[in-house]
Amino acid sequence: MDISTRTVFIPGATSGIGLALALRLKKEGSTVIIGGRRTELLDRLAAEHGLDTAVIDTTDPASVLAARDRVLVRHPDLDVVITMAGIMLAEDVRAADFLAAAESTVITNVLGPLRLIAAFVEHLQTRTDAAIVTVSSGLAHLPLAITPSYNGSKAFIHRFTETIRLQLAGTSVKVIELVPPGVRTELMPGQSRFEGFLPLEAYIDEAVSLLRAQPDPTEILVEAVKPLRFAEVNGSYDQMVTAINSGV
Repeated sequence: MDISTRTVFIPGATSGIGLALALRLKKEGSTVIIGGRRTELLDRLAAEHGLDTAVIDTTDPASVLAARDRVLVRHPDLDVVITMAGIMLAEDVRAADFLAAAESTVITNVLGPLRLIAAFVEHLQTRTDAAIVTVSSGLAHLPLAITPSYNGSKAFIHRFTETIRLQLAGTSVKVIELVPPGVRTELMPGQSRFEGFLPLEAYIDEAVSLLRAQPDPTEILVEAVKPLRFAEVNGSYDQMVTAINSGV
């Protein structure tokens, strides 16, 4: 996939994988617009890295539509949207606060991407070569015990992505699923220090290399996520569930 001439909008790109991906795509030659809720943080990132920005809160439908309108006025050639925004919360179904955390996860991780896709899909179909990039997880395929709603939200994104790829097959819009493994970011507290996870830069290097190398990618699977992605089909499911939950 040519990533050197794109105009890319990445909501949820003020830190972690989103920001690292934005910076790499800009380095490759693409025009990149990052989205986030905090104006002061967006302003700082714009000044430091030369990125364009848009204030957006994907938990607010009106904010998504307003951001779409601002982005398209400034970048009518937009041809890629990456639905990066997401949260990962520890939960216990037996606890009194379980439902609040679960609802927050679903609003951000499920409704957020749906709102973004609904907002931009009409425009993307007017471009001769466009893409929607969703972000699932290896945990779409294996359960981590402490994050039930996160696991479920990413399983939804995986199946939803496969389905809209069928619906958009006759259009100019490709549908690509980015499937990260555990990566050293602060998605959860302390995660950036976990040695069992892939370093952020190593993940971006491999993911961007795969994206660039494949003319018509559907899933971007780095080597570290393949044991999770294919556990159920290769007979290692129970073993992998035990492995990823050891010490949790």
